[in-house]
Amino acid sequence: MPETIAGDVSEQKPLRPATTSARIIAAGIVIAFCYLASSVVVTLLVAILMAYFLDSIVVWLEMFRLPRVVGSLVVLLIAFSAVFAAGSLLVGSLDQFGANWPEYRAPIRSVVSGVEKRLNLIESRVNEIAPAAREPKGVVAVTESHPVRDALLARVGSLYTVVFVATFLPFLVFFMLVAKRKIWHATMELFPLKERTRVKLALSEVSNMLRSYVVGTALVALILVIASWVFFWAIGLDFPFLTALASGLANMVPYIGLVMSWLPPLIIAIRQFHTVGPFVGICAMLAFFHLMAANYLLPAFIGRRVHLNAVAVTIALLFWGWLWGAMGLLLAIPITGVIKVVCDHVENWEPIGRWLGA
Repeated sequence: MPETIAGDVSEQKPLRPATTSARIIAAGIVIAFCYLASSVVVTLLVAILMAYFLDSIVVWLEMFRLPRVVGSLVVLLIAFSAVFAAGSLLVGSLDQFGANWPEYRAPIRSVVSGVEKRLNLIESRVNEIAPAAREPKGVVAVTESHPVRDALLARVGSLYTVVFVATFLPFLVFFMLVAKRKIWHATMELFPLKERTRVKLALSEVSNMLRSYVVGTALVALILVIASWVFFWAIGLDFPFLTALASGLANMVPYIGLVMSWLPPLIIAIRQFHTVGPFVGICAMLAFFHLMAANYLLPAFIGRRVHLNAVAVTIALLFWGWLWGAMGLLLAIPITGVIKVVCDHVENWEPIGRWLGA
């Protein structure tokens, strides 16, 4: 009998490396798919977040005996009308900024040239201390670039992404709002009966976390944009709404958002101010907004639902930002939060969930 048990254990040991390799390969396939099909995946994730954001309003309309289909359509039309109105206002500000861009180009070039001179001076002093070895001369092939063609190709790619998202996003959000209960029941039927209680708890926690995150983030972003708008208008900065919108949204990115929020107002202020005081004041005020949002607003709105440690958030920002750029920075926290909830409700993955929230 002991020999049989020993034989069974020895037969099971070789399966572990194979299982680990299969999981690594599966993770690589998932990452490759997310990278290659970034437009599809990002559109789907944005639609899910918007559906969670608008579902509360649809449920509120159902209390007045309004059919869910009608309520979803009304809420969606109002939401996209608001987005269109904000986009129209933003386009007008961008057109005005584009017309005045030559006035900003000269001071920006002077700042860049000053930085380049200082870097060249440092490089020359370093070369005097440790002269670089002479490289053998050779023929260097120079590929002639075509700026017009490159610009057209870049615009075609970005235009395709915008059209793709704008075409499918409203339909996805509408169908998700209308078929919410059917999707819920269909998802539950994918699992065995004994696992459905745990799955139900996990899905409920994911729903509460995403809804709190989206609503809380939207409110905090609105507060930051309004506060920045009032501040830029008070100091007489040009294009206060456009600058506040870019700075306020950038300020929502954890950690690096503070530095990102400085760039739009500093670029605008280069032409208007010629002393250090206004630039220091702008940076200090935006840092104050960032600290208030990070330490008071965000914990009050979403701190109880999203439990992620600083290391997990930083790694998530690096990974998803590398994978999807700016959209990855915005989606990093909700994606990582969902992963943590799933790990907390899967027995073998619980250590990962504890590490993400430690």
